Amino acid sequence: MVLLGAGILMVLVALALLAPWLGTVDPAEIDPSSRNLKPGSRMEVSLADGGTAERTAWFGTDNLGRDVYSRVLYGTRVSLVVGVTVAVIAIAIGLVIGLVAGFFRRLDGPIMRIMDGLMAIPGILLAIALVAIWSGGLITVILAIVVPDVPRVVRLVRSVVLSVREEPYVESAVSIGAPTLQLLVRHVLPNTIAPLIVQGTFLCASAMLAEAALSFLGVGIPPEIPTWGNIIAEGRSVFRIHPHNIFYPGVFLALTVLAVNVLGDGLRDTLDPKMSRRL
Repeated sequence: MVLLGAGILMVLVALALLAPWLGTVDPAEIDPSSRNLKPGSRMEVSLADGGTAERTAWFGTDNLGRDVYSRVLYGTRVSLVVGVTVAVIAIAIGLVIGLVAGFFRRLDGPIMRIMDGLMAIPGILLAIALVAIWSGGLITVILAIVVPDVPRVVRLVRSVVLSVREEPYVESAVSIGAPTLQLLVRHVLPNTIAPLIVQGTFLCASAMLAEAALSFLGVGIPPEIPTWGNIIAEGRSVFRIHPHNIFYPGVFLALTVLAVNVLGDGLRDTLDPKMSRRL
């Protein structure tokens, strides 16, 4: 499972990195004469020297004559950046808050009530509200998705800390007067690494879906930046006549989320000692 998910992700990362060379044309180039071409059609593109050349529109063109294939490749970059960045930031913030909440009993109640309040609000609605307050943009979208994801990480880390805190080796370290920071770093933190790695994969997948949903609703990344959500949103008006405008970005989005989830399931089975014994 790990190899399957990692293999698909490696291919997607390669496509994202090589988008300038694999793409046939500029993803933002508009050609009204090549509107809504079917996949595999030939289209004329402008060259830097002022001439024109024919290229194959592998995924067809959209309502403005832009090459869907090139836009999907560049959209892979945005989705991967959003997914990985959200996962890293959410884990970093949630790890610190979770360690504090789980280890210090006096702070546990107030911190967890704040986290419960955030979790009571649907994540997509909270993200939409935050984007509306901060205005659109890539950084804004990332921060808006991070905020609803932090409580999940906090609850996970806190649960691990509460169980580890009562272990004999931790009590022994406390009895000999070990500093609090040393207790957290040496004895508690290593126990959170495995579950956080698995949680990070699921956060990455949900972040990519959230970014696509925000872009589809028109409150995420600006339309001039090619993302899978923007491509789907712009193609929905002609979906019945030209379904390729939605089909290809939708397939890439579903395949990426599936690969990340498969990778997360495989890592969970590998890193969990109980599951490893069963396997």
